[in-house]
Amino acid sequence: MSPTRIEAGPRMSQAVVHGNTVYLAGQVAEDPVPSVAEQTKQILARIDRLLAEAGTDKSKLLSANIWLADMAGYDEMNAVWDAWVSPGNAPARATVESRLALPQYLVEIMVVAAR
Repeated sequence: MSPTRIEAGPRMSQAVVHGNTVYLAGQVAEDPVPSVAEQTKQILARIDRLLAEAGTDKSKLLSANIWLADMAGYDEMNAVWDAWVSPGNAPARATVESRLALPQYLVEIMVVAAR
């Protein structure tokens, strides 16, 4: 069984489907405005789109890794996350503080989902 790559580039794919599992790359805001909440909303919209393209949705999330440039944004990010996550289907999740690839990025989220 060969993997299917979605939005494949020379360095990485935005999603890889293997069997009944979908692996997303870390997603960042397309328009990194200086707001943790707004960046989180943009990222979750990208995740919804990529999951749909892979034939699944957020109700089938298995795990999520979230990186925040500053843990001071934890509550702000969680408010958006809690409104978005499928009720009764919250994934296993880790959230850590980390310096991200560019200083304008405040949040990065990577998920794995079943199909």
